Amino acid sequence: MSAHEKKTDTKDQSLKGLKREIREMTALYEISRAISSSLNLNEVLTRILQILHEKMGMERGTLTLLDSRTKELSIEVAYGLEKEAIRRGRYMIGEGITGRVVAANKPMVVPNVGEEPLFLDRTRSRGDLKDSNIAFICVPIQLDQKAIGALSVDRLFREDMSFEEDIRLLSIISSMAAQAVRIHDMVAEEKKTLQNENTLLKQELKKVFHPANIIGESKRMADVYATIELVSRTSATVIIRGESGTGKELVAHAIHYHSERADGPFIKISCAALPEPLLESELFGYEKGAFTGAAMNKPGRFELANGGTLFLDEIGDIPASTQVKLLRVLQEKEFERIGGTATIRVNIRLITATNKDLEKEVREGRFREDLYYRLNVIPLFLPPLRERREDIPVLVNHFLQKISQEHKKPVRYISDEAMEYMMNYAWPGNVRELQNAIERAVVMCPTDTLTPNLLPIPGSKASPALAGFKPPPHVSQLDEPGPDAGTGAEPGSLPDMVEGLEKKMISRILEQTQGNQRKAAKLLGLTERMLGYKIKKYAL
Repeated sequence: MSAHEKKTDTKDQSLKGLKREIREMTALYEISRAISSSLNLNEVLTRILQILHEKMGMERGTLTLLDSRTKELSIEVAYGLEKEAIRRGRYMIGEGITGRVVAANKPMVVPNVGEEPLFLDRTRSRGDLKDSNIAFICVPIQLDQKAIGALSVDRLFREDMSFEEDIRLLSIISSMAAQAVRIHDMVAEEKKTLQNENTLLKQELKKVFHPANIIGESKRMADVYATIELVSRTSATVIIRGESGTGKELVAHAIHYHSERADGPFIKISCAALPEPLLESELFGYEKGAFTGAAMNKPGRFELANGGTLFLDEIGDIPASTQVKLLRVLQEKEFERIGGTATIRVNIRLITATNKDLEKEVREGRFREDLYYRLNVIPLFLPPLRERREDIPVLVNHFLQKISQEHKKPVRYISDEAMEYMMNYAWPGNVRELQNAIERAVVMCPTDTLTPNLLPIPGSKASPALAGFKPPPHVSQLDEPGPDAGTGAEPGSLPDMVEGLEKKMISRILEQTQGNQRKAAKLLGLTERMLGYKIKKYAL
């Protein structure tokens, strides 16, 4: 060979090497982008094999992973193979070329698969191996120096072919694939942990909002529990009626977490807390550009509650224009976002609550009659605390224990006088007011026992024994006490009259029940302990 020919051949080899380097760098760049662009392991690995085919001319790329439980290798992804061929690609460790690569944790090259007896061709995707001219290259995929699988490709065999560069490239790519597998495992583990935590939280919510954890043992509350049990089994619309502070939201939670929708979302919104335009956008969502400030699409509460429960508190305060749209959602189960034209269908369970007299609102034209009938499918009435006074001791003890723990105060007891004080107060703010009163008393209590002076009932100018007190019908016609009815105050004073009236009521009921304190306590709306205290106090 002349000097000129040698120079030309050297130049051709250099150009050839340069072209391969460029193709390798391009392939590695695109593979790194593929790994960083997705957390879907199957998608990433498939893209890696596709790049090897397009940039490096490597055929029938397969990525095989080891099942740590069965110790079996199976094709996770492949490029250029049929689904049936992929299904057949299974090996035990040490079996065939792929099994040997994983067992030895070292790459292997078969220059011509038709001449290699160890090559099993489990996929049967290469036709007659005797007539083939195919080289098979397989490198291990390593994590922490251990083989977790193998990356393999086919190459057209040539006599002058050097496999060192292919092994080097595939080894680099296999390490990148291993990192993709590691990231996938970390994400899967974190997802599993979050799912387990989510399941535990939902179980805890079911316990917290289970009807049994709504405090109250009275007959009125027993009726509430029975209604919750019945309606929870259905998807019927429920409206919860009751005064402020009676626990309407707690009951709504109990219905949701006791139903088949417990695993779905529980979305709530107060209709009285938002102005009309904002309430509508919160309920139905809006499209980008629907109004000034709508910089992006936003789903509404109806969409967020799909598959679960939507709780609309203070439904009696919903504006008239929103009432029309709400009626359509209840009838058709569909709506459009503000500024949008696409119809959105939802599957929700609607629970509403109000402390208003909706019947009066309908009569006076402030609430649509057709919407009222749509909402009033299952009415559930929560009694005010003054109508279930027998629950007050139970509630007091519950709040006392809970609040003492929260504030780390050693308050464990409540005096008989303080209990009587609370038993006779009307509690216009209901359970919420009682809880706040107990919390304030616990915080200010200097000892381990709550006393009456720690319970300044707000809004009560008169004695708490008279505040909102309504005697039962069977004792409401008692004679007025005379000016000398009391014993410990100035004749005619308010405390004197209160004590006289209370003493006469108790005495009359004891006569009617022939001294049966249990019956007398029930008729008076007192506990037996409270009645016993009063009998002792008045020497009856």
